[in-house]
Amino acid sequence: MFGELLAVALICAAGTSTEDCSRETAVDLIAGPAHSLPECMLQAQAAASKAGLPGGDGRYLKIVCEPRGRS
Repeated sequence: MFGELLAVALICAAGTSTEDCSRETAVDLIAGPAHSLPECMLQAQAAASKAGLPGGDGRYLKIVCEPRGRS
């Protein structure tokens, strides 16, 4: 059974403000299902880390938990 939330890890350029960091402005993103808010935060962070995406090289990680069906 799939979760009720979608964990989204956004990788944004350092020059992009956190308010402007979104799916549309992100350099890259990873998304996956989550069952709760804590799981969402952990899932997105772990997925980005496995992919080698967080931080460095003028980028930063922003995690967003969205209701499913928005992807």
